[in-house]
Amino acid sequence: MKRLFEDKVVIVTGASSGIGEAVAREFAANGSKVMLAARSEERLASIVEDIRRKKQEASFVRTDVTSEADCRSLVERTVEKYGTLNILINNAGLSMRAAFDDVDLKVLHTLMNVNFWGTVYCTKYALPLLVANKGSLVGVSSVAGFHGLPGRTGYSASKFAIHGFLETIRIENLKNGLHVMVIAPGFTASEIRKHALTADGTEQGTSPREEGKLMSPEYVAKWVLKGIRKKKRNKILTWEGRLTALFQRIVPTIVDWALYIEMSKEPDSPVR
Repeated sequence: MKRLFEDKVVIVTGASSGIGEAVAREFAANGSKVMLAARSEERLASIVEDIRRKKQEASFVRTDVTSEADCRSLVERTVEKYGTLNILINNAGLSMRAAFDDVDLKVLHTLMNVNFWGTVYCTKYALPLLVANKGSLVGVSSVAGFHGLPGRTGYSASKFAIHGFLETIRIENLKNGLHVMVIAPGFTASEIRKHALTADGTEQGTSPREEGKLMSPEYVAKWVLKGIRKKKRNKILTWEGRLTALFQRIVPTIVDWALYIEMSKEPDSPVR
């Protein structure tokens, strides 16, 4: 696999922690030239310094994916630095935890801006290069993009939107050799639940799940590269997720109740 990714130029958004950081490190370890993007310049600088200490190649651009200008600049600066672009990993994301009855609609706007529009903006400016190189366009998603998740209306809506967007990009480029993949990890140990927005738009601050028992970002990162190597279309990383995606087409009401019960078990769950 290292030979496959050697000297490939990769952009990873949301790369300052969690899955994004792990994916960036995994590409660098496999010989890629990686451009990390996120809002935390200090954190990005620290990660890039650590990667370079290992004699691997990485750089960073401070990027707010809700800004179209930032996303365009990210792609332009990547080309200035490395000459081209082979792979785009749309990983930047934000979650929420609130019942729709209670939520301020600004929360849904925020999630769509980060999760959906961040993917659209980065893809818009990266796509000509990806098509020219017959590269890979990847969206890091969730089972919430296959079936609605109670207490996460904005999150599910944004992930469904990403799926529809990437599916359409794939179809429009069937003759161009572009690889498009949606990868859906399970609950992964990261800061996403800490930063998840509550009903009034403030951060949750703590996780309702035992983070130590969750999927590791490094495990997800390895599957991102495997999925690209195998030219996967959709890759769901848990059996629960695969069964959800399957059964929602066969017995959707049972899936509704299963997800309702699961989410209602969380501490201080908004699902009542």
